[in-house]
Amino acid sequence: MPGKPLKIMFVDWVRPFTLANIDQTFEWRMLSKNWALELADEPDVLFYSCNGNEHLRYPCKRIFFTPENLRPNYKECDYAFSFDYPVSERNYRLPLYRRWTEYSQLFNPRDPDKVIAQNREFCSFMVSNPNANTRIEFFRKLSSFKRVDSGGKFLNNIGAPVPTGVENKLNWMRNYKFSITFENSSFPGYTTEKLMHALLSDTIPIYWGNPLAGLDFNPKAFINCHDFKSVDEVIELVMEIDKNDTLYREYLAQPYLKDNIETEFCKEENILARYDEIIESRKVFVSPYQKKMQKLGFPIKNAVKMTYRKVVFHVREYAQAAKRRVGRLFRKQTKVGG
Repeated sequence: MPGKPLKIMFVDWVRPFTLANIDQTFEWRMLSKNWALELADEPDVLFYSCNGNEHLRYPCKRIFFTPENLRPNYKECDYAFSFDYPVSERNYRLPLYRRWTEYSQLFNPRDPDKVIAQNREFCSFMVSNPNANTRIEFFRKLSSFKRVDSGGKFLNNIGAPVPTGVENKLNWMRNYKFSITFENSSFPGYTTEKLMHALLSDTIPIYWGNPLAGLDFNPKAFINCHDFKSVDEVIELVMEIDKNDTLYREYLAQPYLKDNIETEFCKEENILARYDEIIESRKVFVSPYQKKMQKLGFPIKNAVKMTYRKVVFHVREYAQAAKRRVGRLFRKQTKVGG
């Protein structure tokens, strides 16, 4: 039975929230177990993320969540659910992969012999972001030893990008022994869904991002680049596993989680207990006066952000136009010289 009534709101998320799509939100699904929720314009508790400044307009208790490699701004939030260690009075570590519905599959048994019998191709790579240089450089270096299939929008070499959707992604990755599983950036604790999805597709993830990822997942089930002195050492191990079925099977036989035990911060009962503790407490860390001043300053801060976005947009447009002009001039001179 639902518990006490609770008015909540979500702002600064990637997408707007309505009652039609609210059930897809992790917080709503979790809180609904203990509270009778109402989506309200004047909430008791505000959940906000990193895609705007709307949260500054709300005087209520504020809870910050980020899917990005960002630190909570404790001058604006009372509490945070982040990637960061340690768990403290104001911060609860809730890595992004815990929010995905595929999380429950981490407790399924593995069948290494079935995977080996599939005679998979070498390695997959799927990325659309062209700015993550560390993983791009690794892809190119590993590709110099053996072909790596790239199924994303960037550096695609399989004819067309893999169709969008988690199942399409996982099904494609299941064709390969290894997967290059690099985060966009690196920080202790920053583990997204990438490593989990690679493990669930029964590849051996070649991982980079969170140096402490072995606290999230079984370190014997994946290759953590942070444990090696150089990229060459990582590639040497990958090539060794590729040639050695016994070693390959050892990785595939490992449970996804260390000792097949769920981490404390991912246990549903602990997450629910933290939500209840925050909501039932009268304690806030950003004072009503601070929130009032932040609300008054919101129009200025928002205007500055919008102006910055416009400037960046126009600079990029100018740079792309200049690049096209230089390209045309180069082709013209080449043609005349020929």
